[in-house]
Order: sequence, then structure tokens, then C-alpha cells
Amino acid sequence: MTAKIQKLPDTLINQIAAGEVIERPASIVKELVENSIDADADSISIELEQGGIPRISIRDNGTGIEKSQLEMALTRHATSKITSLTDLQHVTSLGFRGEALPSIASVSRLRLSSNTEQTNQGWTLHWDGGVMDRGIKPVAHTQGTTVEVLDLFYNTPARRKFMRAEKTEYSHCEQTVKRLAMVNFDVAFTLRHNQKTAFTLPAIHDNANRLDRIANLLGNTFAEHAVFFEHAHENMHLYGWLAAPTFSRAQADLQYQYVNGRNIRDKMISHAVKLAYQDVLYHGRHPAYVVYLDLDPGAVDVNAHPAKHEVRFRDSRSIHDFVRQTLKRAISELRPAKLDSENIAKLSSFVSTTHVKNQPLFRPGSGAALEQARQLYSPHIAES
Repeated sequence: MTAKIQKLPDTLINQIAAGEVIERPASIVKELVENSIDADADSISIELEQGGIPRISIRDNGTGIEKSQLEMALTRHATSKITSLTDLQHVTSLGFRGEALPSIASVSRLRLSSNTEQTNQGWTLHWDGGVMDRGIKPVAHTQGTTVEVLDLFYNTPARRKFMRAEKTEYSHCEQTVKRLAMVNFDVAFTLRHNQKTAFTLPAIHDNANRLDRIANLLGNTFAEHAVFFEHAHENMHLYGWLAAPTFSRAQADLQYQYVNGRNIRDKMISHAVKLAYQDVLYHGRHPAYVVYLDLDPGAVDVNAHPAKHEVRFRDSRSIHDFVRQTLKRAISELRPAKLDSENIAKLSSFVSTTHVKNQPLFRPGSGAALEQARQLYSPHIAES
């Protein structure tokens, strides 16, 4: 006999969504930190215990959530980031689906606390497995939001069995924070694990020090072998750091791609980079790079993957050609150069006149050591 068609309970719906959005603790860190960034926070603190499985806490100083909207924030498909199909086709925020918080709450014990600039009173609520517990209560809280996630997958033991060792899960969380820190330079990040500070990154408000953050996250050796490049064509703008071919890797472990401020894994961009490097790398070696692509939000579909790891370009061929040609030209200019007045004069010609948020503007000398490269930035910062 055919079973009757029936509507699934909301809790089960959220748990199914969690299976798409929440793969491991790092997925929660990504979703919550992105929410903090969308809330205009310029300071975000991430605290983890035992790789994030028993406890994840994300605290920010963003705009906060009003008391009347706290419960709504944990309702499926409730969001402040889109209101129409036009908004969905021109997404500029990192999060927009309205799935993350209810999905997380359905597979954990979650506490949401927040305060806004307009009030002197913070409010908190608890959810246990997708059900609100004890109602909304007053709490001492500065402006901003804190989300605490406890006992991840406690009510879905089959999912919990797939979690790896503490060290592995923490490593994924750390990499997630690093990826976000490498594009949101104007945000300060603090990461703590088991009550110990892993790293603290102050906010970067001037372009000269952006290479310092890259060095902190990827190592001084990468920074010393990297050259900044920048090129714009029509509505596409590509910039970032390319490591010299002499700094090639045995594996693709230092490759970071960003589209409109979103960290992604895109086969088309990876292929374009590979072609750009193919004449200068030995077979089996991999380039190291951090590249940022900015383009019209309407030219890219960020709704192609539930966890937003992938995007779909509306004209992938032209973007592929633009990335390949830009990087090939930049790689051809990677030669040893003395840091003298002539080089600094050449550098001046690359100074951009367009200021874009989170966008490096200047080009350090090829192959320069980190401190030398940073010094090349300084004279132009003072003039801009």
C-alpha cells in the first residue's frame, strides 16, 4: 500500500537542511562568522573546545539583533538580507538563505544573546534541538551578538560518528577563520582553542599592512616570494598575490580564491591559474597564490551550493580568459629586481585611483622580502 503524503515536522525539516549546510564544526564557524561580518562587526572572537564539537562560541560587536527579532532569527528562511528575486540575483552579503541558525539549532543546544546600539539591555534565548527553551530572558551584553553552540549532533548520533579527531576538526576550524581573515582585512579576529589563544589579528585599515596579515596567516616565506598584481577590464577586477615559480609546492595547499569577498573553490578559476603557470612550473608542481576577483554581483550566481562553497558564472568563458591572461602577464614580470629608486618609480605607475573595500591598491617589488615589500607601500599610502 502506498504511504500517504504528509508534511514533515519543522524539526525534521531543519535537521535535513543541517545535513546540507552543517558538515562539521568548521561549517558552523563559517556560517556564524559570515553573519558577524554581514552585521558590520569589526571585531570577532571565536572560542572552541575540543575541536568545536562540545562548544563553539562566536562573539562580535556588530549591529546586534532586537529582542523582538531574536526568535525570528531562528526561524527557517527568515533573513534580513534579501526581500525579492532581484536581491537574490544581486547578492552582496555573505549569508542570505536564512538556513544557518535554525539548522545549527536543530542539531545542537544553542544560546543566542544580543544587544543593539539603541538599547542598554541585552536579551538571550536558548534552543534545544530546534525547540525554544525557557523563553527570552534579559542578559548583560554589550552591543553585538554572541552565538554559543553546545553538544553538536547530540540528537543525531549517526552524524556525530562521522566527526574526526579533535586535532582534525580544530584544523578545519582554523583554516576557515584564516580564509575569512584573508579577505576581511578591516575586521579584527581572535581564535582561541581550549582556553589558549591560537592567534590574534588586529584590524588592518591601511593597505601597506595587508601583506603583514597574509604573512601571519600563510607564513613569511610565502610573503617574501609573492608579488602583488592588479588588473581591471570592463566590470571585472582581479588582484592579489602570486608566488614566484621558484616557490612552487608539491601539493595545492596554498591556493586561495575569492569572488566578491567570498572564499570559493572554482574549477574554472583553478584551470585558468594552472594555464597561466604552465610554462614556468615543472610537471607535478603547484603554484601558491591568493587571488581576488570582483565583478558585478549580477554576473555570478552564489546560490549554486547550499554551503556556498561554489559559484556559477554567467559568462565563464570571458572570466576564464580574463583570469588566465592577467595572471600570465603578471607571472611574466616575476624577475629579481633591486629595490632602488628606479623600481620605486616604476611602482608608482601601478597605483590604483579607485578605492574598493577590502582591495589592495599597490604593487610591491618583485621577489621582495616582507619588510622591503611593506616599505614600498608606505610612501604611496601617505600620498593617497
